[in-house]
Amino acid sequence: MLLVTSRETKRWVIPKGNPEAGMTPHLAAALEAEEEAGVRGAVCPVPLGSYRYRKRRKTGASLMFDVDVFPLAVQQELPEWKEDSQRERRWFSLDEAAKAVEESDLADLIRSFGASEFNRAARRKTMLSAISDKTRVTSMFAWFQRLLPSQGNFFDLFEAHAVAVVAAANAIGRAFEGGSALAENIREIDEREGEADDVIREVLTTVRRTFLTPFDRGAITSLIGSMDNAIDEMQSAARAIDIYEVGQFEPGMRDIAGIIVDAARLTAEAMPLLRDVGRNGARLHELTGRLVRMESHADEVHAAGLKRAFQDYAKSDSVRFMVCREIYKHLERIVDAFEDVANEIDGLVIDHA
Repeated sequence: MLLVTSRETKRWVIPKGNPEAGMTPHLAAALEAEEEAGVRGAVCPVPLGSYRYRKRRKTGASLMFDVDVFPLAVQQELPEWKEDSQRERRWFSLDEAAKAVEESDLADLIRSFGASEFNRAARRKTMLSAISDKTRVTSMFAWFQRLLPSQGNFFDLFEAHAVAVVAAANAIGRAFEGGSALAENIREIDEREGEADDVIREVLTTVRRTFLTPFDRGAITSLIGSMDNAIDEMQSAARAIDIYEVGQFEPGMRDIAGIIVDAARLTAEAMPLLRDVGRNGARLHELTGRLVRMESHADEVHAAGLKRAFQDYAKSDSVRFMVCREIYKHLERIVDAFEDVANEIDGLVIDHA
């Protein structure tokens, strides 16, 4: 996580400020990030949460302010920016960032962004390894472990697929910013979809060959299938952009792209937690709840964006309206697929937690 120093006290903070008239909060947050930290990227319009802090005004008054926090996937660090002479910027691990800031509510938000303690909890020891640690008799069990039916490497495959999904989502975020790198981003999405296809083929093969599976076979294929649907729709969106030679994107499209980037991040965080659903059920439920809320918000953005496109282009440029509708359709389907992922994970929590 990137933090910056405040101008007066030089303490570590996140970029923030007051939105300009008519500017939506998340775009205001992205503007502040560029001006104060010199970074650009896809911003998710759904806030992580909020925190309160006290700020001294030029009048001498010390007032409380509520800050909504929006996640931004950094895709570009500028060598020079508006406040580079007034602030220092530095990358921290999540734990270090939480300790560096003074506001306890902000520290909690940082920890919730990708809580490492849950990832550690996900690395559960097997029954045999636990016995081995206690008894110090390791060779005794070696032959026995070789006789056990294979359980497959499904968790590794889930996580590998999530890596491809996150990479494609980040490319989506960059693509919808437009610019000269659009073709390269489209190419990366296509390549990442190919990587995901390799993983899902391995999952299906492993399901057929494995005697014992950690979850019901149908649940395994449904989960990986919903993840694959998300990256398939990313590829469809990218190909539509290429076919229709779209170079500029509507604000609503960029907003949904920001949601997609953050939804992919949440999905990737959830995958290691599936190694111990019982212990990580609460965290998994929190992550899926966020995904569902984000899908609902994306629906609102989609409806508003489509209406605006109709008003702007339906009469004067019907072809452009149809292209906008096509792009919005694919973006909506991507977010819908992430909601399906959330539902599949919730099903596993219900069955195994």
